[in-house]
Amino acid sequence: MSKVNDFLTQAGVFFLATCDGDQPKCRPLGAHMEMDGKVIFGVGDFKEVYKQLIANPKCEIVAAKQDGHWMRYTGKAVFETDTKYAEAMLNGAPHLRSIYNDETGHKMMCFHIEDATAVDIQIMGAGEDLLA
Repeated sequence: MSKVNDFLTQAGVFFLATCDGDQPKCRPLGAHMEMDGKVIFGVGDFKEVYKQLIANPKCEIVAAKQDGHWMRYTGKAVFETDTKYAEAMLNGAPHLRSIYNDETGHKMMCFHIEDATAVDIQIMGAGEDLLA
């Protein structure tokens, strides 16, 4: 998991693709962390992305680094029930507390990806399995 987390950190912004019925949806994300041997992502409980992942947890994350490598991380989103993940995410990105707090009523919902594959692909090159 560290290779996946490191790749995402180096990329900065990455893209999460979900399904909305039969329409694919893709959006930029940046919130992630490694905790308890998992790469954890955060989305708002009030956002369509959260509703889409609940309805159909199949998803894919794509990230690209400046060195010409890109990663495809595919699997099933599993939401964490322990609030320690959301608290850790907010501690790591305190600016998000203006969005996720008791006053707004918005909650940070954290998930990891199971049944996953993660491939580091060099442009015009072969891929490397990051989970092997």
